[in-house]
Amino acid sequence: MDAQLKRGVLDVCVLAAIKNEDSYGYKIIKDLKPILELSESTLYTILKRLEEANMLVVRSAEYEGRLRKYYHITPNGLRRIEDFKNEWKEIMEIYAFIEREERYL
Repeated sequence: MDAQLKRGVLDVCVLAAIKNEDSYGYKIIKDLKPILELSESTLYTILKRLEEANMLVVRSAEYEGRLRKYYHITPNGLRRIEDFKNEWKEIMEIYAFIEREERYL
């Protein structure tokens, strides 16, 4: 898969994982595990990128005596998910066209 496309897909997967409730790193990795393997270093790079793009905000809260960072999706993050779904529809239409044309070869 193209690196840029994969990066965009991973970003949207992380946004989708926190769409319905705030979450933290370990839980995001655990929630995404059924669909993809994501290392902590990759996740935190993605979270930092999404925070810089104003697609999520971070807050710290104490949990069992330690500070834990919680991530919350912003309206920009929600828009990115919707944009991605629309873009993916276009990609699927292109894919269907390619598949149809290959059947005639």
